[in-house]
Amino acid sequence: MIREQPQIADIWVYLSGSPLFALVVTLAAYQLGNLLYQRTNKNPFANPVAIAVVLIALVLYLMDMSYQKYFEGAQFVHFLLGTATVALAVPIYKGFSILKTRLIPLTVALVCGGVISIASAVGIATFMGADAAIIGALYPKSVTAPIAMGIAERLTVSPTLTAVFAVVTGILGAILGSFILNLLGMKAWWQRGFAMGVAAHGIGTSRAFAVHPEAGLYASLAMGMHGILGAILIPLLDFYIR
Repeated sequence: MIREQPQIADIWVYLSGSPLFALVVTLAAYQLGNLLYQRTNKNPFANPVAIAVVLIALVLYLMDMSYQKYFEGAQFVHFLLGTATVALAVPIYKGFSILKTRLIPLTVALVCGGVISIASAVGIATFMGADAAIIGALYPKSVTAPIAMGIAERLTVSPTLTAVFAVVTGILGAILGSFILNLLGMKAWWQRGFAMGVAAHGIGTSRAFAVHPEAGLYASLAMGMHGILGAILIPLLDFYIR
């Protein structure tokens, strides 16, 4: 008896219905984005996260796949966000000796940057008549995504919406950050890196490491400090404002 060979269409239907498919698409999209990033000599406009987001959105649209179904397979990546949050202790530990030598300017920059990031986003959204759920999700958007989602839960707003704003903030910061810092005439790598870490968290830190190791060190330090202070102070700020 000759066994009928499965058709390509049948295989595709099986794979598209498997949760593993979403994980493969996620990893493949990022790898392709990273490849283009390297091929363009690390051009900020070829940000691998931005490319991956566009590719995944295109796949979901073409396959008519819901986000809930996609998340069933991609949730393993989401699980690793917890590990990434704990790993923030590493750059803080490594940069602790540096922090002691520049404690005042770095702390002032961190507080000012955090306050301005909230005031500008919330102020613009309020002025444009945005919904209260959107305004609430903007409060932690400049904190690294894993912590921002935890803050969103404490604020009783959508963690998913907050994560979207955090990723968009990081992508825009990584793409435009270098150009803005150049326009401001900021040349010291520690200053540039710390500014990127405060404003654009993990994605901006990745960009800072690609530009200069000192910038990356200060960016990771800023990202960790911003995450800790944000997790403590943003819920308090929201409580007094509301």
